[in-house]
Amino acid sequence: MRARAGGGYDGIPAWIYAIAAIGAVFVLLPLAAMVVRVDWPNFLTLVTSESSLTALGLSLRTSAASTTACILLGVPMALVLARGTFPGQRLLRSFVLLPLVLPPVVGGIALLYTFGRQGLLGHTLQVAGIQIAFSTTAVVLAQTFVALPFLVLSLEGSLRSAGQRYEAVAATLGARPTTVLRRVTLPLVLPGLASGAVLSFARSLGEFGATLTFAGSLQGVTRTLPLEIYLQRETDPDAAVALSLVLVAIAVLVVGLSYRRPLAALVETRTR
Repeated sequence: MRARAGGGYDGIPAWIYAIAAIGAVFVLLPLAAMVVRVDWPNFLTLVTSESSLTALGLSLRTSAASTTACILLGVPMALVLARGTFPGQRLLRSFVLLPLVLPPVVGGIALLYTFGRQGLLGHTLQVAGIQIAFSTTAVVLAQTFVALPFLVLSLEGSLRSAGQRYEAVAATLGARPTTVLRRVTLPLVLPGLASGAVLSFARSLGEFGATLTFAGSLQGVTRTLPLEIYLQRETDPDAAVALSLVLVAIAVLVVGLSYRRPLAALVETRTR
């Protein structure tokens, strides 16, 4: 029997720990190899070049915009999937989560044939003087397409876990559906919403395939940090490794926040 450090039985066999350690090494070893490969004496010079800072700034702006779009679209979608009952609900959920398993380049092609010049909506948009493909807007749309399922999945799970008893009580007291949503439902699932938003931001920040296919790689317009890393890999490998480490550091920070913020919000809610 294996006891926890704080007492009690964890129920995990020793061989499970061994396999988990192998999995951890499999994830951490490539990151360690990248850290060793970094040209540390010239690190600041490599990551503060004009093209690198431009790409980083564009990535942060577009990721923030796509995360906002994910919240605006994902919250209603998660509510409908978690609370609603209608024919084809399971099929709709499958399509909403489809970008999780699709290759990003396929998503980029789908967006291109929707909003491109020869796309489904492209001609109408062009007549209205709106061009989306190969613009910064295209970057935001590509990032939103691949990141939206993360928010929907996280928030739907929180909604199902929270149940509907508090909402039912509020409704019996005369609160309107919008008031129940604003005063009861959203505060209850705020940790899940925060976690989904942070994960969506992280996914948007690392998006490559859909962005390249739908938006191209125009410096200062559509060339995000992942695209800059890809281009630098051919011309300046040291800069590519240094920028990759910056992206990893940002991703670790963002993912860390996705675990800490919901926990803090949950503790605060329970202490009220």
